[in-house]
Order: sequence, then structure tokens, then C-alpha cells
Amino acid sequence: MIPSQPPPDLNETDWIVQVNESVRRMPTKSDEGRYWEKRSIYRVPACITDLNRKAYWPQAVSFGPYHHGKDDLLPMEEHKHRALVHFLWRSRKQVEPFLESLREVEQDLKDSYHKLDPKWEESGSEGAAGPFLQLMITDGCFMLEILRSWMLPPQDYPLNDPIFSEQGHFYVLPYIKRDMLMLENQLPMLVLERLVAVESDGEEGQDYVNWLILNFYPHSTYIAPMGKCLHVLDVLRENLLLLEKRSNRDLLNLDCVRREKGQEIIRSATELKEAGIQLKKSETRSVKDISFADGVLRLPVIMVDDCTGPMFLNLMTFERFRFRAGNKVTAYIFFMDNMIDTERDIALLRTQGIIQNFLGCNKEVADLFNSLTKDMTLFLDNGDESVQKKITEHCEKPWNMWRANLKHTYFRNPWSILSLIAALFLFTLTIIQTVYSALGNYK
Repeated sequence: MIPSQPPPDLNETDWIVQVNESVRRMPTKSDEGRYWEKRSIYRVPACITDLNRKAYWPQAVSFGPYHHGKDDLLPMEEHKHRALVHFLWRSRKQVEPFLESLREVEQDLKDSYHKLDPKWEESGSEGAAGPFLQLMITDGCFMLEILRSWMLPPQDYPLNDPIFSEQGHFYVLPYIKRDMLMLENQLPMLVLERLVAVESDGEEGQDYVNWLILNFYPHSTYIAPMGKCLHVLDVLRENLLLLEKRSNRDLLNLDCVRREKGQEIIRSATELKEAGIQLKKSETRSVKDISFADGVLRLPVIMVDDCTGPMFLNLMTFERFRFRAGNKVTAYIFFMDNMIDTERDIALLRTQGIIQNFLGCNKEVADLFNSLTKDMTLFLDNGDESVQKKITEHCEKPWNMWRANLKHTYFRNPWSILSLIAALFLFTLTIIQTVYSALGNYK
């Protein structure tokens, strides 16, 4: 365990005693490493949330301890309890076996959270569930009911149910779906897996829960097996990184996307097109499936809707705090930010089927991508920049530079094109006139 922090406002003598005790109980390097490794659900610091609180704080429902009990989220607690009762009734089991299963891993569940309030650390008396386990069971059953209702609404809810009805799906579910993306609003995947295992007498578990989550979010394509994940947000991240097929094409190492000497290594989509580079869809939706060969840059298809911004912001924050998680999603967002400057870039990417816009006008999508990297940093790895160099070398060839300049200067609008044609026509007439005059003088 990490030594506890001395409480504030101690007198000097007590403070010295506390510090010396912390030094005496100093954990080994490996023990301290294991402490941080167990954490997967983090408090997002104010320096990040102050930029866009709606992207990090739930608006309709709390999952887990961080936002539980907030006044604006309390109305959903009644529906959570109803979902728990329906879940247990449908499983034909009492709550005790579910409680016992979670009690076996109670400390592991607590260790998943960084900085738990002391009230959640309390364990219940023998045979009774403490506040933390009560929360895990209630929130876990509610989340499973939400995930399942998307595929096949349970028949034991009334047709006018405020949550689990057609009307509830239309008006309430989008907010719940968005809240389930918040890093501070996660449940350990172990909760869902244990609940499903007890309910199905061990027949369902990890793969089934992953399947439920990926079918719930339209950004995803289910690829089995996914393997063990930490929570809903991690499932979506792992899915974004999966390559469905192995490709012989060189994949772009996004870790190397950066700015050098005031110039962007990756130009915008319209600038790449002007330089003669074709933009096409990749074979997969993986954010790692970006390649360049024979003048063709392939990019994965991305669907943009109301959940896209919060999802990517929380994924980038998760990569920032999770040791060894890598930064592939963050690097992809930085890459797309470089590719997208204006709505013209979005229009081009939409035309090629790379961006599917369910958000609004092209300017809204461009503004979204341009805002995602605000005050974010990209940790750079040393990697192969061969594809990156190929794109740069292609754009810097004299013919491609001349072509890009010609398109940028004269082909941006019809009037420029007409002016160029008129100039060429006058130039041609001038040459013809000069030739005729020369021939007349010769005679």
C-alpha cells in the first residue's frame, strides 16, 4: 500500500511523527508499482475537466462511486433499483449468490478506483453487503439491463416504461449511452462478468459482455475474441485498435505525427489531394490501419455523432493515466486534427466515405476535431517513419509541388478557372499573332 498522506493542519510535532511513520512504512518499488497497476478508473483533474465538463461528467446517470448521490443524478436511482429487481426476477435467483461472487473480489474492485472516498472502503458485517458492494450490484445490473435492452427489450417491463420502452430508448437512452463513456463513470468489467456468470450458471462471461458493449455502440465492429478488458471505455479502445485482417501494406506509425520547424508533416486532406494523393477507405475500422502506397493514403472509416467527442476525449485521458496503455488513439486524433483544417477537408473525406457525419454540418465536424487536442500532449515513441517520409517525399517532388500550387491558386473556384482559361486563350492568340507577324515580315 502507498503510505497515507498526513492530514492537514497538524502541529509540527504530529506532522514529524506522521512523516517518519510514512517513511518507516515505505513500500518496496515493486509493491508501489502493483498499487498503481491495479488502478484503471481515474479521477480526471480540474485542469482537464474545466475545459469541457460535459465531456467528462455524467448528465443523466452515475455508474460507480465518483458521482453517486449527486443531486442532478438522483432521479435515476429509482430506475436502477427497478432494473435490479427485474434482473433478479428474470434470473430466478436471489441476490445472495451475486453478492457472494462480488464479495470474493471486493478488494480488487475497490483497487480499480483511484482515490475512493472513505465511506466506500467500509465493508459490511458478516452476511451483509457494505455500501460499496450494494453500489456495484445495483449499478452493474442496471448497466446490463441497458446493454441488453438495445438488442432485445426485456418483455417484463411495461410498454410505457420511462427507460426500457421505445419512448425511453428515443429520449433517455442517448444520454445514458453518452454517460457510459465517461472515465470517472466506469464500472470494473469484473462486476459485469461476475453478474453474468452467476446469472447464466457459468455459461456466459467475458466475451458475452464485450459483445453486448460493442453492439451498444455503433462506432464499433465486433471482432471475437476481444480478450480481457478493464471497463466499457477500455472495450471500445481495444476494439478501435484491432486489425481484422493482416495487411502487407506499410502502416503509418502515428506516434511520429508531430510539427517540425513550424511546418505540419501531415498536410490537410485538401492539400494532399492537390499534391496528387488519393484518399481511400482502409480495409478495417482500426485507427492503426492507416497506410500510404503508390500515391494512395488509406484511412479508417469513422462515424461522427454526439458521442464521438466525449468518447475520444475520455479515451485520450485514459491513455494519459494508464501506464503501458500506449497512445494509439491519442496519436490518431492528433493525425486527424492535422488532416482537418476546415469544412472543405470534411467534405472531401465524406465524399470518399472516410467520415460518416451524423453530427450536423461539415463545419461542426471540423470544429470538433480541431478542439479535441486542445491542451493535450502527445507522448512520442521512437518508431519507423517510412510511411511518413513517403508522404512528405511525395508532396515535395517538383511536379507535385507545382501541381498543388496550380490547384491551390487557380482551381479553388470557377472564376479562377475561367480567368486561367481566358489568360491561356489570350496568351495563345498572342503567340499566333506573333508567328503571323514574323511570317509576314519574312515574306
